[in-house]
Amino acid sequence: RLRRYINVKLAASGLPTVDLPEDTEITSLSDGLLAQHRERTRLMADHRCPADKRIEAFLAGYFGADPALRLPDMTLVLDRHGLARELSLPFDRQEFKNELVESYRLANGVLHNPRHDRRTTKGTFHVVEGGLPVPGDKKEVPKVAFERMFRIAMTPPEATATLPFTATAKTPVQAFVSLMLRPLVVPQVPGVSPARTMETRFVVPGSLVSNLDFVESIFGNAGDPYIPANDAGLDVKHWTGHTGCVILAPQLGTATKKELGLPHVSEATERQIADGMCWTEDNDLYNEGTPFKVTCRDTSGVVVTIIADNYFGYCKKEVKTQLSYAANLLGNAEEEHAGGALAFASYSLGDTFQVDSYRYNRRTFDDVVADYSDRMNVKLSGYATDKRFPELVYIPEQAEADLREQVVRWERDGEKQTIPLMPGKVYMAPSGYQIRMEKHPSAPSWRLIGTVGEGVYCHKPCTVSGGGKSEISKSLRDYMLYGPVFVADLEEDFATVESLFSRDYSDRWTDEYEAAHSTDSYKSRKLLSAKRSLGSVIKLLTPSPDYTESYNDWLRSLPSHVLAVAFIIKRFYDPAWKGDWQSHFGVDIVNGEPGHELKIGDRKLVGSYLRVGLLEGGAWRTYKLRQDFAAAAKVQTEDDITASTVVPTRQLSNLPAGFPSGPKSDGSVKFAVNCESRLFQRPDDAVHRGLDKQTEHDIAQPANFISNFQPLTTEDVGRMRDTVVDFDAFTPPMQRLLESLSDGDHSYVVSSANPRLIDGTPTKNPRYLQLRPDLAD
Repeated sequence: RLRRYINVKLAASGLPTVDLPEDTEITSLSDGLLAQHRERTRLMADHRCPADKRIEAFLAGYFGADPALRLPDMTLVLDRHGLARELSLPFDRQEFKNELVESYRLANGVLHNPRHDRRTTKGTFHVVEGGLPVPGDKKEVPKVAFERMFRIAMTPPEATATLPFTATAKTPVQAFVSLMLRPLVVPQVPGVSPARTMETRFVVPGSLVSNLDFVESIFGNAGDPYIPANDAGLDVKHWTGHTGCVILAPQLGTATKKELGLPHVSEATERQIADGMCWTEDNDLYNEGTPFKVTCRDTSGVVVTIIADNYFGYCKKEVKTQLSYAANLLGNAEEEHAGGALAFASYSLGDTFQVDSYRYNRRTFDDVVADYSDRMNVKLSGYATDKRFPELVYIPEQAEADLREQVVRWERDGEKQTIPLMPGKVYMAPSGYQIRMEKHPSAPSWRLIGTVGEGVYCHKPCTVSGGGKSEISKSLRDYMLYGPVFVADLEEDFATVESLFSRDYSDRWTDEYEAAHSTDSYKSRKLLSAKRSLGSVIKLLTPSPDYTESYNDWLRSLPSHVLAVAFIIKRFYDPAWKGDWQSHFGVDIVNGEPGHELKIGDRKLVGSYLRVGLLEGGAWRTYKLRQDFAAAAKVQTEDDITASTVVPTRQLSNLPAGFPSGPKSDGSVKFAVNCESRLFQRPDDAVHRGLDKQTEHDIAQPANFISNFQPLTTEDVGRMRDTVVDFDAFTPPMQRLLESLSDGDHSYVVSSANPRLIDGTPTKNPRYLQLRPDLAD
């Protein structure tokens, strides 16, 4: 359908169409209408859409050039999402290549490898004189140079202007392509203020239409700018009043300083010399021929930028810059370079766990039923299931989950009640705390996992490159390792562990803590008591300011491997053993000597470790984790571009406890919203097959936008499958994708472990667009 629609658009614009067998009837039926449309378009060649009028009026006022600086008279307008992707490849081929980009149609989407595999920042940012002040770390550009750059940008070489969709047709089309965006500047605050956006127009020569696929995949498509319904100027509630324009012109990489009107070094000012805005030799290239972007803006609210490259990151960063510009002029809004996630702390609960949710929010199961009965299927025995999500089970405030018996039990009206504890189900207490049974990733055992009901919004603003904004957003699960639990000397270590289990811990509290708290309930619980959880034991054996200094010193003297042994024994202890735990744990005898890997019965025990980076030589840096550790459940909320605003709390209701509120409150809160629907991810660890499970899952899906990866042919994949050991390291989604290639009609595929080769060396900047996790799930 998109291909037929493209043909109609080409015909309506008076451009040659391509030969689509299924398209003959449509074009023949519409010939008369298309001819009429072409004539109206010819007569209205000088007509501009409202956004373009604002841009050209700004250029006329800023430069006063004669003749005036004008955008192209005719562009192929991308008025719906998906057209850019279809236009970026020939209608009858799987690949397109020119000196600026190599594009491939894949089994798992599209691959676009631009000429430069990464964005450089050195000497990149150029600002035209005469508008807002130019910072000292930016290069100040004379007006005459920008005027000439603009005119060069409007006359791209034929190869750059060729539309890839028509590259193999009888008459290839040379044209500009344009796109309208409405990126978010101010997030909506329900009941207080609406969301507000700016308008940004992209204009690119035909062969760079993949850049428009990229930006519309992130910021959306605002439709046809010629239609009044899409005119930001008529949308007074939701428009910030700011207009942006981005023009791609990689041909500027060959422009000389002299032809752009820059002065000879002998006539240049100190700043022009410092910024390189002058020439010594006639053939001196502007910016030494390296990529750059030059921006023209003032307080009127219009910003025009020319980018002399087609690396995708430049386009995204320019939208980010224009959002920041609009926010600064508007006020009470900010564009933040931020990362963030909603993180729900999780715990490995062992085999049994009793909820005590009333103490957290004073809510009972009956309260939940009273408030949410329309969402629940309530059972007479005192539990309920969710109508929309049948895997969600609501349980009473004092229910106990028992993995050994695989039941959830409680009392209702003096009678004991039970329901099965099943994998795939989530059991939620009235506090929102969730319990589920989960198979251990690397051991033949199951465990209970608990997750808190209310998450913490982790927001990392004002982040420099490499500052960890992505890391805060991602789960640790893919970075977990599982290995043996070791003992040094079995008898000696077991004796120390027994002393821990039999010790009286009532002496640990400081006088100040005992004076402020009732500690009687803590004195009677032994470490192996069913009334003391694994987390409680770990807390008991971890130094704390609530403990005396002598007790903390004793804790610090305990070997870490002994504590690890004590924790795993507590994890697997069965009350039916009645204190005899030593007969159930041991080690193998190796060459007549006791080994060092702890076992329960005939099964080896497994500990959890976290790998944090590689050392020289390829070894992982690892850390042992607490026995009750489970990676937090995370919902990524931000990755790069966030819009925020600040609102007085007196205008808000339903704020969490602790926030100043009420009509006389002078407090305020910030609302932050991700501006992107897709995240430009750099999966560095995906080169290690099977490590980055999220990336392998994402890239194995259809309809991906991928950049800086190697296009693999059917023959390449066949050789990969023949190397069984290496191929088996991939996760199942990636294996299924690669195995299916020979069965389909696609010539190319991308593997997550094969970045693009630059002069025979893998790039350090592989990229793909990931649908935002909170939208995908």
